[in-house]
Amino acid sequence: MSWKKGGIFNDLGFMLKEKLIFLIEAQSTWTVNILVRVILYLAKSYQDYIIRTGQDIYGGKKVKLPKPEIYVIYTGSRKARPETISLAEEFFPGEECCLDVTVHMIYDGEKGDIINQYVTFTKIFDEQVKKHGLTDQAVRKAIRICKDRDVLKEYLSGRESEVVDLMITLFSQEEIWDMHVRSREKEAAVRTMIEDGRYFGASREATVERLREKFNLSQDDADNMVKKYW
Repeated sequence: MSWKKGGIFNDLGFMLKEKLIFLIEAQSTWTVNILVRVILYLAKSYQDYIIRTGQDIYGGKKVKLPKPEIYVIYTGSRKARPETISLAEEFFPGEECCLDVTVHMIYDGEKGDIINQYVTFTKIFDEQVKKHGLTDQAVRKAIRICKDRDVLKEYLSGRESEVVDLMITLFSQEEIWDMHVRSREKEAAVRTMIEDGRYFGASREATVERLREKFNLSQDDADNMVKKYW
């Protein structure tokens, strides 16, 4: 994390006058673990800030710190939507706790405003990833749909290439690895069905049809799999 006076603070926050604003990435899956991440982000950000501004935490003079404000944009479909979530309340309910942090939750926003458009974009993007995987095609289809629906149209029209690169980059290595594992597991199951079909005397045509029904494959994909493992 790096700090610039009056500018971008890091990937998660920025300075605005005397405040340190955190805008955490949208989550489609609800988890209060975001509170733990926030504590770690905040501690590291303050450490960087103190170093960058040349302040001495071991001296007698009180250091100056920007007031933190923390927001999380949630794009999932969870029915319960609290305005805030608290570290102490979630992890140490009913107990005295010397440490707490409160996160302000942002949901769909008002219809047509920038938050609402952003949330709509992420939902459309997620839908396209489910259909096409994490591919250039998925991102470009999401962008086209959004422009057709007047969602972030002005921004997307002028920055399509940048958005494609950004959305691909935003997937963590863990998510990419999970997708890879699921793909390998699916192919292993397909191979087993093909080999079993051949062993028990099923025709290639019947095996192709079973693959299409079982794994929702296209005709070409099913044919190619049978050719590969028959």
